[in-house]
Amino acid sequence: MDTQPTPPNSNGTSANQPSTSSSPTPPKRRRNSFARELLSTLGILVGAFAIALLLIAFVFQSYAVDGPSMQNTLHNNDRLIVWKVPRTWARITHHQYVPKRGDIIIFQQSGLAEFGQADSRQLVKRVIGLPGDHIVVKNGKITVYNAEHPNGFDPDTTLPYGKKGMPFTSGNIDITLGSSQLFVCGDNRPDSLDSRSFGPINTNQVIGKLVARILPLQDAERF
Repeated sequence: MDTQPTPPNSNGTSANQPSTSSSPTPPKRRRNSFARELLSTLGILVGAFAIALLLIAFVFQSYAVDGPSMQNTLHNNDRLIVWKVPRTWARITHHQYVPKRGDIIIFQQSGLAEFGQADSRQLVKRVIGLPGDHIVVKNGKITVYNAEHPNGFDPDTTLPYGKKGMPFTSGNIDITLGSSQLFVCGDNRPDSLDSRSFGPINTNQVIGKLVARILPLQDAERF
């Protein structure tokens, strides 16, 4: 069936064709649109910044090793990822966070000025003694006594971290840890400022547990 063309209207435009004329967007509308876009962008940036702060404070954080005290496990300028969730959860539930023996932790230590360092620093060390342990450092080694090991054991030779061998452990220490105390040491025993010098630390000083080394890339490793 044939179709008939629509007769033009009085101004020469077919009745079923839209008019090509349009009016410009008012300046006030353009300003309002720009303001909304600006506020939306600022809201996204502020939200991202707030989330980043919450993650750093409560979930995980990146640290750089400063010094040789954890060689040959960690080296100066290694970039680490520290997991904070167990400590955060312990604080929320008002319980004590006790890391595992052999864990590498970051903790805040004060009173270091007498050792020629900044008075308060964040240190990275390995957990050797847990609450209630009897710790003896003598004849170059550490012996831990507790209910499970009344005759004592050497964590440096019985735990996985010691498979590569640990250096001579200087010191003459005989101490029983309190219910909220940890005994920590650096793996580089001849060059480590640790519990052999400043004594046990409290569990509430712990910031988090080392879970990974991410830099340098060739040494990337999970812990």
